Amino acid sequence: MRAAGRRLAVLWLAALAFWAVQGHGGEPRPFVAIIIDDLGNQHEAGLRTLALPGALTLSFLPHTPHAEVLAIRGHEAGKEIMLHLPMQAGDDRPLGPGGITADMDRETLGDTLRTALASVPHARGVNNHMGSLLTRQQEHMDWFMAELASHDGLYFVDSRTTALTVAQRTALSHRLPATRRHVFLDWIPDDESIVEAEMDRLLALARQQGHALAIGHPHGSTLAVLERRLAQMHETGVELVTVSDYLQRKKMEANRLWHASSSLSPTAPKNSKPSR
Repeated sequence: MRAAGRRLAVLWLAALAFWAVQGHGGEPRPFVAIIIDDLGNQHEAGLRTLALPGALTLSFLPHTPHAEVLAIRGHEAGKEIMLHLPMQAGDDRPLGPGGITADMDRETLGDTLRTALASVPHARGVNNHMGSLLTRQQEHMDWFMAELASHDGLYFVDSRTTALTVAQRTALSHRLPATRRHVFLDWIPDDESIVEAEMDRLLALARQQGHALAIGHPHGSTLAVLERRLAQMHETGVELVTVSDYLQRKKMEANRLWHASSSLSPTAPKNSKPSR
């Protein structure tokens, strides 16, 4: 019991210290993560993405010509690296190398994922490229998340290319750190006004719910907007963090709210866990 009490005290102190530096007057500071997808095919666009300011997360397509070199350089520049894994879509769009499909058995799917991970140095997690068909397949998502969970320390981000996705829910059932995309910055490519509007929406969502996650791509218009907006993030009151930091802060917030509600309710079950 004393050991459990000490662990609880350490958790409380860590949470209090964290929130003390995040906001003013005890209020946590809202935070966002931004993933730039589809990296690895274009060298110049990749270099321009690496040069963006702030704690961006860069997601590379497997087995692409520039993925290995750019991932290493991005890691050295302090960016977080992910694998952007192609998954079968609901139409006939080609996946490119390293994709997983609904006709794969479990062994083939696992081999494909392991080989794709090995092609992107320093990958801390995975998000899906396309996948409007495969992320609806419960069995394949179970196989995929079980394999991903066997690699210590990795996380999953559901790009949500379909409202019918079961990917995030399945990742959580396998005890993987997982979250989802809230905003697509450039759902119309090469339109700076769209990217500006979606950046505004991202910040508004973060202020409303405490956090939000966006995905964009290395289009010229997207990079131009991010070059301007990220340089001014300190003026917005919203902090840009990597995806791993984003997941950790969400977990701490869930623990903080759970402990706060438990302390206010003497009848709250002591063995209950915060929902995710």
